[in-house]
Amino acid sequence: MPMPKWWGHVNKRVFNPRALAAGKWPVLTHTGRTSGATYRTPLDAYPVDGGYLFVLVYGSRADWVRNVLAAGGAALRIDGRDIELAAPRLIGPGEALRLLPAAAHPPKLFRITEFLRMDVGGTVTFSSESGR
Repeated sequence: MPMPKWWGHVNKRVFNPRALAAGKWPVLTHTGRTSGATYRTPLDAYPVDGGYLFVLVYGSRADWVRNVLAAGGAALRIDGRDIELAAPRLIGPGEALRLLPAAAHPPKLFRITEFLRMDVGGTVTFSSESGR
């Protein structure tokens, strides 16, 4: 995992609620794979041909990534509009770095080797609003 797991917990409890309240970040809405609850996670979302790409700074074992993969999609709120995303798949750095603008390439120091790509389209429904 590129970033330490403990930092992910700090981010989830301290910084994510602030980012959600500020309303300036893209927000991914996804369903919990075991709870069925609806979660909202602020993330960087990079547009690519036909979809969006996410840099997995905590790796593919992050809860939100596992939720999206299990559900087969999510919704992204970006620039005031909602976009349904489907067909989530993990891709490697070779493909991802070709798709990302140079300014969005993660520093090599982070040793990020996993990225998530999703296509625009599909239908996603959510059961409740937990606000996480």
